[in-house]
Amino acid sequence: MIQNQRTISTSVSIAGNGLHSGLKTNVTFKPAPPFAGVTFIRTDSQEAVSIKASSENVHSTQRSTHLKNNNYSAQTTEHVLAAISALEIDNLIIEIDNVEIPILDGSSAPFVRLLEEAGINDQSASKKIFSPKKKIHFKFEETDSEYILEPHHDFSVEVKVDYNTSVLNTSSAKVENMQDFKQNCIEARTFVFLHELTHLIDQGLIKGGDLNNAIVLVENEINKEELYKLAKYFDKDNIEIQENGILNNIDLKYENEPARHKLLDVIGDLKLFDFCIKGKLTVTKPGHKANIAFVEKLNEIMKKEAPFYDPSIPPIKDIHEIMDMLPHRPPFLLIDKIIELSDTHVVGVKNVTMNEDFFTGHFPGAPVMPGVLQIEAMAQAGGILLLSSVPDPENYLTYFMKIDKAKFKQKVIPGDTIIFRSELVSPIRRGICHMFGQGFVGGKVVMEAELMATIKKVK
Repeated sequence: MIQNQRTISTSVSIAGNGLHSGLKTNVTFKPAPPFAGVTFIRTDSQEAVSIKASSENVHSTQRSTHLKNNNYSAQTTEHVLAAISALEIDNLIIEIDNVEIPILDGSSAPFVRLLEEAGINDQSASKKIFSPKKKIHFKFEETDSEYILEPHHDFSVEVKVDYNTSVLNTSSAKVENMQDFKQNCIEARTFVFLHELTHLIDQGLIKGGDLNNAIVLVENEINKEELYKLAKYFDKDNIEIQENGILNNIDLKYENEPARHKLLDVIGDLKLFDFCIKGKLTVTKPGHKANIAFVEKLNEIMKKEAPFYDPSIPPIKDIHEIMDMLPHRPPFLLIDKIIELSDTHVVGVKNVTMNEDFFTGHFPGAPVMPGVLQIEAMAQAGGILLLSSVPDPENYLTYFMKIDKAKFKQKVIPGDTIIFRSELVSPIRRGICHMFGQGFVGGKVVMEAELMATIKKVK
């Protein structure tokens, strides 16, 4: 079943203080076009710096997932990203005017309610899906964390935690799909052990903590003097320890709320993977650092996976729209469709047929598509990406500047369909585009190369 990408219908805003910085941040969610992904935009910078929600932009995983680009940060992103996943939103702009996403009540629920108020819109493009063909086993030795992803018809997640303490020992949480996650996990709040809390206070962190947005677990005995200091710090009249080893700041919403929140963090961090996962995921001892390492593992796997292509789905750009942008014409127009297009990547399709002009002279008895024309076809798809960065592409021409690291791994013959995927190696600047591209036939990589090109306005 084909699922469409989603965004929101209208802009909505919310404000609050960051957990660690204590600074107030105004947040505005805005719709974004297909394949745009999720992007944080720092509106307090002179040029409105964009920070794409991608594992490549992870700066730190200490106590939260901290993204950074050009010295501008988006800190504590996991709860809002989990909310976006809960609603199966693919494309979204998140404008922020400070360094940290508000902690609010310590869960994803306020963000989910706000985005639902904005309305959810299906878009014309299909979702980018990653369905593992076999079991993926990943072990993150540093924290003894384990991730097992198996083929499955939907995305289910089970998280197992064990803190080896009397107050929080072995515990688990599981959801069968995103609807289940939305119903049973988004209200799970962040938690902290009391000894961590006092350490974080000493370190100058959790400046935005107020005991209303976190479950505080007490695994060791604590004297009245220390409780008094905590009450004073958080401006409380009285702090006591309940029978279940939890401070009397808030009551648990679920018996296994800490495990459910760990599951929430996993789903939030997995939003930094650029694909929707269809699979059964089991995680033991998760943490932000291990979660991001697992995302990087999935990215490595995806580099070898062919883009999804269903000829029955209307393309992003058909041959007529391609000719509106590119000056090439048959027999030198070598790309037939564009099926994905964002600010950073493009996926194009080339149907190789026996009546191609070059087959009459290139090994006519055993026709093979010349490697240089495969490069040219990939470059034409890349040209669409580059020309999409200007408002009047019909007034520009694209020129090669460099071809590097070209490899041809399998011959391409009549009847093949080549899927070209190219991604930016660095942002487009001054009309210069540096990209890495691969060509796939039947799910296998047949060629790859780094290309650099520039566009020049026609005089």
